[in-house]
Amino acid sequence: NLDHLYQMTDSTGIFQHANFTTPNLSEGYCTDDNARALILAVLLGQLEEAPQRVRALAATYAAFLDYAFDPIATRFHNFLDAGRRWLDQQGSEDCHGRAIWALGTVVGRSPHESSRMVAQQLFARALPAVLHFTSPRAWAFSLIGIHEYLHRVKGDRVAQDVRQELTERLVAIFDRVAEPGWTWFEESLTYDNAKLAHALIVSGRATGQEH
Repeated sequence: NLDHLYQMTDSTGIFQHANFTTPNLSEGYCTDDNARALILAVLLGQLEEAPQRVRALAATYAAFLDYAFDPIATRFHNFLDAGRRWLDQQGSEDCHGRAIWALGTVVGRSPHESSRMVAQQLFARALPAVLHFTSPRAWAFSLIGIHEYLHRVKGDRVAQDVRQELTERLVAIFDRVAEPGWTWFEESLTYDNAKLAHALIVSGRATGQEH
C-alpha cells in the first residue's frame, strides 16, 4: 500500500531491498526500481490516490532518474549506495529501457506540465542509445515507453523511427524462433516474458501492423 511505498522511500529514492517493511540501507538504491516506482506513482496519480503524496513520490523518483543519467555516455547508472555514490560505470540495457518506459509514462500520463517537460527532455536525450542495444527486453521496455510518450508527443519523428526499428527487431526474433507448439520469441522463458508480447501488441495497434 501507499504507506509501505513511503516507508521504502527517502529523499533520494526508493530503496532496493528491505527486511520486511524496513529499508535495507546496505543495499542502497537502483535505477530499475526507481523507474518502476515512478510508473506506479504516475498511475496512482491518475486514480487520484492521495494526489499530493503521490506527486511528491513521483518527483523524488524522477529526480533519481535525472541524477542517474550520464550525459556524456548517454546511459543511466543503475546501482547507488546509501552514500549516494554510483557503484557502476554504466547500468544494464534493461535498466535503461525501464527508465525510458518510466519517462514515457510521465510524458504521456502526468497531469503536471512541469513534470512532463523535464521527463520529455531526459527521454529525448536517452532514447537514441537504445538503437545500440541487443537485449530484447530493453527493446520491449523502450517500446512501451515510446508508446506512452507518443500519446502526447504525437509528431516526434525520432521516437516514431525508433519504435519502427525496435518493433521490426522483435518481430524478426519471433519469426526466427517461433514454430508450431512454441509461439515465442526465444527458445526458453526467463524473466519479464510478458513484456515482449506487451510491446508488440501496443506497437502493432498504434501503427496498424497486423502481423
